[in-house]
Amino acid sequence: MAEPIKVLIVDDHQVVRRGLRTFLEVQDDIEVVGEAADGAEGVARTEELKPDVVLMDVKMPGMDGIDALRRLRELDHPARVLIVTSFTEQRTVIPALRAGAAGYVYKDVDPDALAGAIRSVHAGHILLQPEVAGVLLSQEESNSGQGRGGSLTEREREVLGLIADGRSNREIARALVLSEKTVKTHVSNILMKLDLADRTQAALFAVRHGLTR
Repeated sequence: MAEPIKVLIVDDHQVVRRGLRTFLEVQDDIEVVGEAADGAEGVARTEELKPDVVLMDVKMPGMDGIDALRRLRELDHPARVLIVTSFTEQRTVIPALRAGAAGYVYKDVDPDALAGAIRSVHAGHILLQPEVAGVLLSQEESNSGQGRGGSLTEREREVLGLIADGRSNREIARALVLSEKTVKTHVSNILMKLDLADRTQAALFAVRHGLTR
């Protein structure tokens, strides 16, 4: 039997943390390994507990969720971060995605949908609500310029297509019979050539410009 998905809950409201924990603890394939009440504690607990998925609130006192995301990116931590928020404004959600979140759900999400979202981001997928995906794609189109995809080599296009498919570096390496180090180099080159900040932007670029597999 596969190891359960280890989850850390980061939210400044104890009642929210308790509610999420109560539901998730009845899932056979999900294990809640800890909680944190703000972004700074969330970063520290992520380093300590090494969860697979972090459920992160956006608005918290002290270090908020977006700053915590940026800190985790600086630390190059492999945990996937799923934003769980009551804020629906694009000005709140989009910066979180830009900072490295794998996706987001609202706090009133159906419990089964939340469990599905956790499994999805753990599997390497990017979870975007349609309205936010549309805004991100529009921004990508306006910033992309013409022909940037043409600067990629054929191998880089293959890697980009697999990124858009939600594959991890390990999965891409296996699919293309390459080392993970080589894949990491290709990903870095793709981001540099396309002037993109992260894999989320790369996946959106691939979808918008027809570079998916």
